[in-house]
Amino acid sequence: MSSAMEDLGGTVLTAAGAFAATNLDDLLVLSVLFLSARTRPVPRLWRIWVGQYIGIGILTVVAAAAAVALTPVPVEWVGFLGLVPLVLGCYALLKFARPSGDPPKPRSLTLPVVVVVTVANGGDNISVYIPLFRSLGPASSVVTGLTFAVMVAVWCAAGYWLTAHPTVAALCRRAGNWVIPMVYVALGATIIVRSGVIALLFQR
Repeated sequence: MSSAMEDLGGTVLTAAGAFAATNLDDLLVLSVLFLSARTRPVPRLWRIWVGQYIGIGILTVVAAAAAVALTPVPVEWVGFLGLVPLVLGCYALLKFARPSGDPPKPRSLTLPVVVVVTVANGGDNISVYIPLFRSLGPASSVVTGLTFAVMVAVWCAAGYWLTAHPTVAALCRRAGNWVIPMVYVALGATIIVRSGVIALLFQR
């Protein structure tokens, strides 16, 4: 019994460590998403939580399936999803810069955008999760998946807490029309460059 508990505890610690190591940058993404939500009259915070779960779920399922099939996954191509926040940010900045008086009202943060941004930013997660799942049995894989689910909630709570300061919220309300799009542009560019997809294109 004690050996089984030790194995369970070891699996949970390993899964939590793998999640934390591969999602430190996701805290920045979550902060950006929560800041973006705070600029809306009625923030749809549930979209961020659900989008994170769907996005991390997709990454986990892809990694687990690749581990079972022993199939390599070209994670570099995930970098193309970085075009989504890049285009959205550029579009918002162009609308804000238009010489037509009042700035445009920010659109609601949609669930598909949250999912795409989460998956795009987690391309490197797959390369870590594949060997992890290859080393686990069926029961440990389920425990790892459940641990990831708990860690997503912890990460969302942490991202929300990082943007909960009144000064930050006030800044978002005043300057969110141009600050948030600029951060989206930077985020998209970072995802594309870091993924290695540009180097992959030039190799062909």
